[in-house]
Amino acid sequence: MNFLSGIWWSLPLVLVWATPPVISSWWYMGAVGSSRVMCDNVPGLVSRQRQLCRRHPEAMLSIGRGVAAWTAECQHQFRRHRWDCNALERGQRLLGRVLLRSSRESAFVHAISSAGVVFAITRACSQGELKSCSCDPKKKGSAKDSKGHFDWGGCSDNIDYGIKFARAFVDAKERKGKDARALMNLHNNRAGRKAVKRFLKQECKCHGVSGSCTLRTCWLAMADFRKTGDYLWKKYNGAIQVVMNQDGTGFTVANKRFKKPTKNDLVYFESSPDYCIRDRDVGSLGTAGRVCNQTSRGMDSCEVMCCGRGYDTSRVSRMTKCECKFHWCCAVRCQDCLEVVDIHTCKAPKSAGWISRT
Repeated sequence: MNFLSGIWWSLPLVLVWATPPVISSWWYMGAVGSSRVMCDNVPGLVSRQRQLCRRHPEAMLSIGRGVAAWTAECQHQFRRHRWDCNALERGQRLLGRVLLRSSRESAFVHAISSAGVVFAITRACSQGELKSCSCDPKKKGSAKDSKGHFDWGGCSDNIDYGIKFARAFVDAKERKGKDARALMNLHNNRAGRKAVKRFLKQECKCHGVSGSCTLRTCWLAMADFRKTGDYLWKKYNGAIQVVMNQDGTGFTVANKRFKKPTKNDLVYFESSPDYCIRDRDVGSLGTAGRVCNQTSRGMDSCEVMCCGRGYDTSRVSRMTKCECKFHWCCAVRCQDCLEVVDIHTCKAPKSAGWISRT
C-alpha cells in the first residue's frame, strides 16, 4: 500500500468520531478501515457523498491519499505563520473551530483540500487504480503546437475526470445549503480545482536518428502538487474580503477600492484572529514554544511569531554535512561536522492555559 495511504488508513477510528459537525468529515475518511464501514458510518457525509462512496470504494482510497497530500502542503505553506495548519495533528476539534470562521485560513483550507482530491483522483486514473477512469481518452491522433506537428501518445492525465469527481464529491455538502457560507466554500473549492488544471503541462519525447526530433509523441501531465500549493498560497495572501449581494446569489467586495474577485481568487467574510494564544473557540494553538527566526523581518520573525512576548534561546549541537567535494565521476563526498547553533522559541503568555468563552 502506498506509504501516504497507509498513514491515513492506520489512524484510529476514534478520530472520525471526534470530528466536530462543522468539519467536512470526508477529510477524515482515511481513518476508517474498510469502504463499507467508511461509507455507512462516517458522520457528516450527505447522501450524495455516501452514494459515491459505495459506488466508487477504490476512489475513497485515493481521497485518503489526497488528504495526506493537501495537509502536508498546507503545513508547508503555513510553516512560518502563527497558524501553522497543524491542528489536524494536534487536535482535530481545533481545525473545526478554525473553519467555523469564514476567514482567509478557512478559504485556503477549502481550496487546497479540493485541489488535493483533484490531484489524487487524476493520478489514480493514470495509474490504472480506478475502474471508472483511465488516461484522457480525448488525447488521441495528431495535433499541432508552436513547434509543429506531433502525435498524442503515452498517458495524458485525465484532469477533467478528476475535476468532475472532486466537484461531485467535495461540493455535495455545500450544495445542500443556500447560505452565504456555502457559497463561499463552493467558490473556494472551485478555485482549488482550477489551480490544479492551471499547471497541466505538455511533455514530449522526440524520435529520430541521433535524437533528432523528426517525430514527437506528447502527453499532458500534472505538475508537482507543490506548484498548486505555491499558487494557492499567493491567492491566500491576496484573498478578497466580500459580502453577500442584495439578492443573496453572489458576492460583492467589502471594500469598494478593491477589485471584484475572479473565479481564481479566494474569498472570505471575516477577519482572522491573531492566533497568538491558545483559544479553543477560534481553533488557535497559540505560538508558545514555536521556533522563531531572530534575523527575519517576516512572519517567522521572533517579534511577529512571539506576539511581542519575547523568546528563549537554547544552544544545541547537531551534525551537518561539510567540506563537500565532487569526485570524478560522479559522486559528492562530505565530512560530518559538529555544528553549534542557537534555537529561539517563543515564550508562553503569563496565563498559558486554554481560553474559552463558553
